[in-house]
Amino acid sequence: MSLRLATFNVENLMNRFDFSGYRNQLNEDRTLALFDIRSEAEYRQLEQARVIAHSDDTRQLTALAIAATRADIICLQEVDNIEALKAFEYGYLFKMVGEGYRQKYTTDGNDSRGIDVAVMMRTETAHGQPIDFVRMTSHAYVTFEQFGLFTPELAALGYEANERIFRRDCLEIDVTVGGVPLTLYLVHFKSMGPPRNGLDGRAATMPLRNAEAKAVRRIIEQRFGAEHAASKRWAICGDMNDYRHRVLIGGDAYGGYNFQPVAETETCLNVFLADGFAENIVERRPEIDRWTLYHTRGPQERHLCQLDYILLSKGLAARNAAIPDIIRNGQPWRTPFPPGQEIERFPRIGWDRPKASDHCPVAVTLDLV
Repeated sequence: MSLRLATFNVENLMNRFDFSGYRNQLNEDRTLALFDIRSEAEYRQLEQARVIAHSDDTRQLTALAIAATRADIICLQEVDNIEALKAFEYGYLFKMVGEGYRQKYTTDGNDSRGIDVAVMMRTETAHGQPIDFVRMTSHAYVTFEQFGLFTPELAALGYEANERIFRRDCLEIDVTVGGVPLTLYLVHFKSMGPPRNGLDGRAATMPLRNAEAKAVRRIIEQRFGAEHAASKRWAICGDMNDYRHRVLIGGDAYGGYNFQPVAETETCLNVFLADGFAENIVERRPEIDRWTLYHTRGPQERHLCQLDYILLSKGLAARNAAIPDIIRNGQPWRTPFPPGQEIERFPRIGWDRPKASDHCPVAVTLDLV
């Protein structure tokens, strides 16, 4: 009995407009920055026109990337609400592949922009096994204090002990596939952001991601028992905004790029992986071929890294030798590919946009028994 499981950060799948760019230059679209806009009313009209014109191409490419996963169940990040997800699935994905994801679930998390984690599921697998939803449990309200995870490092960053741990949620989804139980934990950890307090963005936000990772592990261990959890059927899926490996990029498009893999010692992923509690199955791929995102802040800071994960429980990973797929056809043209990894991009991909997402979907076929 097999199941095709995937995860994908679809980037701002919204059914509302964001007008904050009029007052916050950091949120202003670079196209509108070219124009002398005299009033907020004028800005709102132009922003609506820009988003509508841009979104159709983007969502066609997003749908192509999802279709390429061939997933029976796909975990998503940055979904505005269930209405936006339904409109996207029917208006783009269903019309494209002719076979819909009829089961869709999400709930309000903690992100101030309203972008949440979500899941879409078919009613049965490609092999005809029924997929049945059992229950959904949100952990968005868990606090540092409740889980004993408040630290001096968090206090130094300005957090309070009674604040919620997850920046979005840890959404626990229980399903059965052909009668076999499987639990999914949908996550989207704290983003790295810009440098602060004399630290780069990754280091400055690491204490919060560590707390999120420890909270997810605590939730799993409370559910299954600390001694038995690693042997149960579960997977953690989502964007963890952290990495254990990077591929540093030097050179340029004219003289040629060079790529140098490096390992990171400090990462929130160690909470799951250091003692074998879970396995990052993307690490079954060659080190230079694990990336799901291209990061750049100019020529001085460029790398490829994995931010998108399917972590399998130790027991589930031991029963599955599959090597996951990473769908990179929706990457913009500005993303440099290491030699031998070049792919044919989807039609109408732009230098930076339109694109499917800055993230790449990760998908794997699992045997559950």
